[in-house]
Amino acid sequence: MLVHICCSVDSHYFLQRLQKDYPNERIVGYFYDPNIHPYSEFLLRFEDVKRSCEKLGIKLICGEYDYEAWLGGTKGLEDEPEKGKRCEYCFDFRMKDSAKKALDLGLNKITTTLLMSPKKDFSQLKRALDEAVAGSNLEAVAVDYRKNGGTSEQFILAKKDKLYHQNYCGCVFALKKQRDSQNLPQSELMSELHARALYGSIEARLELYKKVRECEARGEKFHLFRRRFLNYRLLRASVKFQNAVVPSYFVLYSGFKRENLKLNVERDCEIDDELKEGAIFMSIERFNKFTNSKFKSVDELCKRPLEIDTEMKFRRQISGEFSQNPIIILDEVKKGSYEIYAKAVFYNDSEEILVLES
Repeated sequence: MLVHICCSVDSHYFLQRLQKDYPNERIVGYFYDPNIHPYSEFLLRFEDVKRSCEKLGIKLICGEYDYEAWLGGTKGLEDEPEKGKRCEYCFDFRMKDSAKKALDLGLNKITTTLLMSPKKDFSQLKRALDEAVAGSNLEAVAVDYRKNGGTSEQFILAKKDKLYHQNYCGCVFALKKQRDSQNLPQSELMSELHARALYGSIEARLELYKKVRECEARGEKFHLFRRRFLNYRLLRASVKFQNAVVPSYFVLYSGFKRENLKLNVERDCEIDDELKEGAIFMSIERFNKFTNSKFKSVDELCKRPLEIDTEMKFRRQISGEFSQNPIIILDEVKKGSYEIYAKAVFYNDSEEILVLES
């Protein structure tokens, strides 16, 4: 039996039920989810599914990330609600490929762990499975393990085994609707050019679950603790000096009351200077002294910034704990007129952290 797998939270319980109910079947997992966006989220979910399948002794195959092909069929369906026509298309797309893979592997049954998700329409999934096997010798297996407390058992097991529990369905359209309803930015689609793992980012979760796998491999006891915090994303920023854009670096958690700020530096800026609206300008030379760095220019700093914790330590040194003063690093702070264009967002967020048990 080929089992299409969407995520570890749905698959971990579902696969164990299948092993019990179909003891004579050779079960092969197939992770085929080109709807998931961005690719880093696809990798995160795959790695956790792989971890789950290894625990259960199930072979796992990772399908191709056909995002462009999947996206091509969503035209006109962008604004469909959950369980609408876009979901029908998505199920059809993935089940047809799963059926093809089952035939290629010489298997005679297919099913999907999407049947376990309380957010999915069971009848839509059953129809997609039935249509995928039509005209072949494959059998579609549409079992409902949500019933009789199955959903509750699923989440209890996922928590016990410390599985990655994603906070959105997967596709970019569902993500937008969900974040808009929460009045939150789509931070999942924001990554720094040089791949620092920002707080609450998918990259940070990839690092976390890599540590989870390493701890399990070493037999170390640990637990995942959810912390709530104020998150931050800089959406855009630039500095003009005498009407010409100059290289600039905006330190994390630089906040702005408005998107455009004009100010004038009448004399050489020292560290204790506080400009309009609490803004602080600092030369790269002075920044190097505070951070024990050797950056030759702001351009170099932008290309290989400090570790996030080091940068936040610097902020605390300059403007104190919990500060949101704009701290802007320039190659040189000169006398004259400056104009800052910047937009940043602060929002309540949460993330898991790994705590080793003593």
